Parts: sequence; C-alpha cells; structure tokens
Amino acid sequence: MKVITSTTSLSRCMLVLTAATLLSSQCVLVSADVPFIRSLTLRGGAIRPRSPNNRPSISVTATSSKHPALTDRKSSSAATTNGPPATTTIGGASISNEIFNLAKAVVGVGVLSLPAGIAAFGDSPSALIPALGAIALIGVLSAYGFYLIGKVCAYTGATSYKSAWERSVGPSTSWIPAWSTMCKTFLACLAYSMVLADVFTSILTFTDNRTQVLLGVTVLALLPLCWLKNLSSLAPFSLLGILGMAFTAISMSKRYLDGSYALNNAAASLLEQVPKHLQPQFGSLGWRGAFSSGKSLILVCMLSTAYMAHFNAPKFYLELQNNTLARYRTVVASSFGISIVLMSFITAIGFLTFGKASAGLILNNYASTDSWMQLSRIAVAVALLFSYPLAFQGCRDGVLDLLNVSPAKRKSDAFLNATTVVLLSALTLLAATLKDVSFVLAFGGATLGNLLTYVYPALMYRSVVNKMNLPGEGLGVTIAMLSALLGIVMGGIGANMALKK
Repeated sequence: MKVITSTTSLSRCMLVLTAATLLSSQCVLVSADVPFIRSLTLRGGAIRPRSPNNRPSISVTATSSKHPALTDRKSSSAATTNGPPATTTIGGASISNEIFNLAKAVVGVGVLSLPAGIAAFGDSPSALIPALGAIALIGVLSAYGFYLIGKVCAYTGATSYKSAWERSVGPSTSWIPAWSTMCKTFLACLAYSMVLADVFTSILTFTDNRTQVLLGVTVLALLPLCWLKNLSSLAPFSLLGILGMAFTAISMSKRYLDGSYALNNAAASLLEQVPKHLQPQFGSLGWRGAFSSGKSLILVCMLSTAYMAHFNAPKFYLELQNNTLARYRTVVASSFGISIVLMSFITAIGFLTFGKASAGLILNNYASTDSWMQLSRIAVAVALLFSYPLAFQGCRDGVLDLLNVSPAKRKSDAFLNATTVVLLSALTLLAATLKDVSFVLAFGGATLGNLLTYVYPALMYRSVVNKMNLPGEGLGVTIAMLSALLGIVMGGIGANMALKK
C-alpha cells in the first residue's frame, strides 16, 4: 500500500470541510423548504392548523382502543377538519430536556465504529467528503422516519411502536415490527458486549485474553445488573454516556492535533506501542472510492444503526409538554442536527488519525499506555455497564412478548433470572466469537436498522393517510415510500458487502 508521508495540509483542509459540511447539514435540518424536509421544520407539511395555538380545542385521551377514523373511512373527513386528534401528554418534559435526552439516545458507542466504515472504501483524507455527506443525509432521513412515527401516534393515539403499527397497518401483522425490535435490541446488546470485551481488555494490563475478560465482566458486573428488577436506580448514570462520548471526542482531538500517532514523527512515542496493523495507513484512494464499488454502503448501513432510536419515538412524543407536532418537529430536528454534528466530528478525527487502519472500535487503535485514551476507555466502559441493563431488559421483554409468556409467570423471580442467564449466555458466546463490532453494526443496520428507520414508518404513515383520507399528504407519502425503497435497496447491497467484509 502506498503510504503518504505528508498529509497534514490535506487533513487540516478536511477539518475545515468537515466544519462547513456540519454547518450546512444543520441548515438543511432547520430551514430547508423542500417538502420532505419541511415536515421537520416550522411549517408542518400539509397538516391543517388545529387552533390558534396549534392545539385542538377538545383534548382526547389516548386509549388502547382503535381510533374510529381508522375503521370507518367515511367518518375520516370530520376527523381531519381540525388536524390530527390530540394525544394526552403523559409527561411534562420541556423541549430542551427532550432535545438533550434524544441526542443522548442517538449518539452512542456506535459512532466509535464509523471511521472503519470510511476505511472500507477509502484510505485518503478526501474520502471524508462523501462520508460526511452520507452522515448528514442518513441523519436527515432518520430524523424524518422518527418524526413520521410521532405523527402516526398523533393521528391514532398510539402509545408505542407496536400499537402505532396495530392502529395503522393492522394488528394481524404486528408481530413483524415486534420481531424486528426484539432482534435489533439483541444486536445492540451484542455490540455492547463486544465493546466491553475490547475496552476492558485494553484497560486490564495484566491480561490480554479477551474471552476471559468478557466472562469476568459478564459474571461479575452484567449479570447482577441485569438481575435488577427496578432499573430506576440506574437513571442517574445515563448522563455518563454523553459525558463519556464528549471526553472521548476531546481526547481523540488532542491526540490528532499533537501528532502522537502521526507517521514519520520523531515525537510520536505512543505509535511504537501500537501493533503494526493498527498503525496509521494512508494511500491515494479518496472520494472516488465511494463510487468505484458498493463498499461505501457498509458505512451507510452502519449509520442506520448509529442513528437508531426509533422504537422510542412514541415515548418522546407523548412525554413532550404541550405535545403539538410543531414542538415535536423542533425536538426531532434539533436532536438529530446535534447528532449529525457530533458523529461527523468524531468520525472525521478518528479517520484522519488512522486512515485505512481504523479498527472496528477506534479506541483499539490507541496505545494501552495512552493515559488520555485509557480514561476514555474507562468512561465508555462505565457508561456501557450502566446502559446495558436498560437495553437488555428491552430485549428480554421482547422475547417474552413473542413467546406469549403470561404476566403471572413474568412475576416469578426464578423464571426471570433463568431467562436472563440464558439470554446473557447466548450474547456472551457470540461476543466471544465475533471480534469486529463494525460488522455487527453494519449487518444489523442493513437489515433491521433500515426496516425500523425507513420502511416501517413509511408503511404506517401511508396506511394512516389512506384510512383517514387525509388531504394534502400525497407528496409526503411519496417521499416516505421512496425513502423506504431506498432503504431496502441499500440494505440488500449493504448486508452483502458486510458479509463479504
């Protein structure tokens, strides 16, 4: 491989380009006036105003019954005269609180694998040009899908992803998103276990046996945490996630700017302690690499996983104080805009530092004796430890739902503990076998991520529009279905590329 010994100037130009791209992507999210972006800003697409303050004059409490307008097409005109029916807020979260919580939910450990997605198709700093464009585009499309789910909840009174499907598409097929959600949370837990194995192996300098470290972390930490019946005590630790990612971004920036891992730098003492295959590698394959093969879709599919928070969309809509669609759009646009900025920055810094050698978890590229990155590893590890039970509980509940386990049986501590052991054992076995977390993220994003992000929201939205005879929503449905088709095509190609990788 041809090694470029002087990439400083080009790299710094790429940082300027990164900032410009981030600024433009933020502008796209906030102020673009094309129809499908418009639904994320102030105009609300074709939704009719409901009252002077954009709230219906009569409040209707969401219930478990189907909305009448979805079962009687003839009555839908009256139902839509004043816009979608109201859904009673179950919380009182302000817009700023919702923006922070949603951004925190979106920006997770998956962003640390994105530099490897760029390395899949390029080895020159100019490969960041299409990569940053993809991060911005997928972010906008993911935000649109997230918004559509809340919009479906507003029209139907649904309070969960599953009920949104039941009240729009129909209850007979509700097992489809249920299975998808359960499998996606399983893959999320698998990725968490793999990252914990890598991070703790780097932290614990007295051993390099990844499997033994993973078993120790699982038995001593994950199992007791997953056995907890009340996870409310873990809520304060959720802030550690965003703080850990912020510190990691600062540490990565410091190491890039001080040249600690730069090639042909006499002062780069840390580089000598990095295995040869993880040391920086740069060549001449830049932005053209994104179009010369389908490998760039690996990054696209990884992004579908990185932006995944869509099964929580009903929760964010319902918990928003004064939950009008205009306020909900502000939350979604701002949160995903912040996420695009953070993901782009961390991805750019990681790739500019290591190039083609970027590992599936970028933290693995840094020396184990690097004090700044060791602190980053500890921050990420602690955040993941306390986030793991939340994801695991969702996976376990999904399995029990699909197996139709009775509520009475679920109250049995012995049964829940046994189920936890079985699932955690399966996750640990897979995490010990698989080494590349970027593969899990890419394959999961290509399959389940694309379905939950693009396809299912589009199908639910189209069904609601058809059943309620909503006027002026035709273009929105067309854009949604095109997004779904694009997701299917990208997913098919991306999954094949991930398997070949």
